[in-house]
Amino acid sequence: MEKLTKQEEEVMRYVWKLGRCAVKQVVDEIPEPKPPYTTVASIVNNLKRKNFVKSERDGKGYLYTPSIDEGEYKRRFMNGFVHDYFKNSFKEMVSFFAKEEKISEDELKDIIKEIEKGE
Repeated sequence: MEKLTKQEEEVMRYVWKLGRCAVKQVVDEIPEPKPPYTTVASIVNNLKRKNFVKSERDGKGYLYTPSIDEGEYKRRFMNGFVHDYFKNSFKEMVSFFAKEEKISEDELKDIIKEIEKGE
């Protein structure tokens, strides 16, 4: 799976939110200052090329739907992130954030409780 740029991820979040949409609907969702329609259309075309969205003809335009759901994207992204930056170790990642004081002891305890519930 190709990585998405920050702009592509932002547009993809709106496509996930809307489900089936036209470029204009995505533009309408973006807060001010809105990017030009042509910029969003170009980003959507990149998403299509990268197989993140599918298109179907709708009159003179196109409607786009996600090809991958948001949860699957997050799983793949996080697995790649952990692989690339933390030697494929989620323990290393959590340890890093704890050392950087980005996660508190109470949050770590909550995570452990959630893990124990899931087993």
